[in-house]
Amino acid sequence: MLSVLSYGRLVARAVLGGLSQTDGRDYSLITASYGFGKDFRKGILKKGMCYGDDACFIARHRTADVLGVADGVGGWRDYGVDPSQFSATLMRTCERLVKEGRFTPSHPVGILTSGYYELLQNKVPLLGSSTACIVVLDRRSHRLHTCNLGDSGFLVVRGGEVVHRSDEQQHYFNTPFQLSIAPLELREWCSVTALKQLTTPLLMSNSATSS
Repeated sequence: MLSVLSYGRLVARAVLGGLSQTDGRDYSLITASYGFGKDFRKGILKKGMCYGDDACFIARHRTADVLGVADGVGGWRDYGVDPSQFSATLMRTCERLVKEGRFTPSHPVGILTSGYYELLQNKVPLLGSSTACIVVLDRRSHRLHTCNLGDSGFLVVRGGEVVHRSDEQQHYFNTPFQLSIAPLELREWCSVTALKQLTTPLLMSNSATSS
């Protein structure tokens, strides 16, 4: 289980409609992270912010403060794959992109997309999957932008009440949307299966949105 807590004086107002463009004050998130693996006996903090099969990052750029969470899929362990490698590498890649300024604060989907494509190009085969959530506080516009894939998510709490909540995305119970890299032979099988199903109705979903 992994949680990332973030709060700032006017973050809730930023979500609900943004602050005045003429406000010259500098806004930033005050952040903290806490997590633990399902097996407490093995709940050792790995390199970076990785807890069990899950990972997160907190990055600051002159244009924005960015938080990210990835919930690794533990089922990969049954196939001899360390589930934490995918989620941790995805979050480290997204963190690097932010620190290098290779993102647009109002488009957090771009951070997640770019990070995932870098994983696909990795010279060392990387298998696994995870859900993901990215939250960006644009320090210039004073607005909060988010993207969420699967059943990771975020809450905005004001005065002890939840004023905004992200939506979960699931194919069906306990099967959330995920970013995934499968073995080559499985990818080929999926491609053939998809071609055979082209004559059937397709479920179209917006799997990563920003607001």
